[in-house]
Amino acid sequence: MNLQRIFKLLADLRLTIFCLGLLIVLVALCTVAQVKLGVFEAVEKYMRGFFVWWHPAGLPFALPVFPGGATAGLLLLLNLLASFVVRLRPVREQIGLWLIHAGLVIFVLAEFATGMFAIETLMQIQEGQSRNYTESRDRIELAVVDTTDSQSDAVTAIPVSRLGIGRPITPPGVPFSLTVKGYFENAAVTERTAEAPMAVNMATAGSGAARSVFPQETATGDDKANNNPACFLEITQGEKSLGVWLVTTLAAQPETLEVGGRKFAISLRHERHYLPFRITLKDFRHDVYPGTEIPKNFSSLVHLSDPAAGEDREVLIYMNSPLRHGGKAFYQSGYREDTISILQVVDNPGWLLPYVAFVVVGVGMLVQFLGHFIGFVPRVHGGRAAGGGATVA
Repeated sequence: MNLQRIFKLLADLRLTIFCLGLLIVLVALCTVAQVKLGVFEAVEKYMRGFFVWWHPAGLPFALPVFPGGATAGLLLLLNLLASFVVRLRPVREQIGLWLIHAGLVIFVLAEFATGMFAIETLMQIQEGQSRNYTESRDRIELAVVDTTDSQSDAVTAIPVSRLGIGRPITPPGVPFSLTVKGYFENAAVTERTAEAPMAVNMATAGSGAARSVFPQETATGDDKANNNPACFLEITQGEKSLGVWLVTTLAAQPETLEVGGRKFAISLRHERHYLPFRITLKDFRHDVYPGTEIPKNFSSLVHLSDPAAGEDREVLIYMNSPLRHGGKAFYQSGYREDTISILQVVDNPGWLLPYVAFVVVGVGMLVQFLGHFIGFVPRVHGGRAAGGGATVA
């Protein structure tokens, strides 16, 4: 099969219709799946992969059962690119078609860029507080912080994927090792009592020695962010055990200890993404319609401080009016306890591409339709002139 034949097959309009139909089916399946999986997991399962996978009970592996959104998008991209070679010609009459196809290509590339590079995190900030980091919705990390120097902290973050039970971990530059004795993806923590048969009591040191852990059912889908993991860690210095410590995302303060004359803080927390600037929440407003609890407005007045970029200003963030700075967009997402604002932070390098694609497609359609209209008007007037000159017998 020669190259020209391949391009003709890829540029076939039937392939275009097939891709669009496949995307329609995937959008419908994804929408239905959101009830069980939640928005983020449903999009990952149906739209961001090359295949939709099914994991039957009893099988150690998953099976591909349907083309995914990435497959449909890639085929549509190849179809559009092949159209430039097969169907379009470098003539003035087709300038609009060139622009329309180019805009559609940019649309597809924008979705690929979003799926591959976009990162969504949260910033929970209380009035009067400052933050220079955002947090993952559901990814958890174990943070070991050397607080010996009062001027700066040395932070070592360990993803929970590395916290295998019984496997020792020695963070770099730290004079002790950690061994996981127990890990729970979701747990409740209470004061330790003798009458608690379902409780897990492993801690022998730190504040966890006076607390009990009760394993809970793990939340899935969009509710995954409500999981509160708990972990029992044995800390050893050489051959000496420093006890079993409890760390949990529910703890208000990290566990602290001193080893070899150095001070450390250990905590289980949502994965942090540090920023090269600082945001301070000056005022948070949560307005409702009079006589109801229906939200009318969320807004956060923040102070942005970024000396490196010469930024020192106040910005009001409210619905559909984000703060854009440093390649990130800060959207008003929600609140807690009336004084804690929750900002959704989106880091999407390709956020401008959909706007560019929209403009290119719009210009292409305008050029195409105006071209046909301008060519059509003279033919209409010419026909009328010819008819007006006829003599009726």
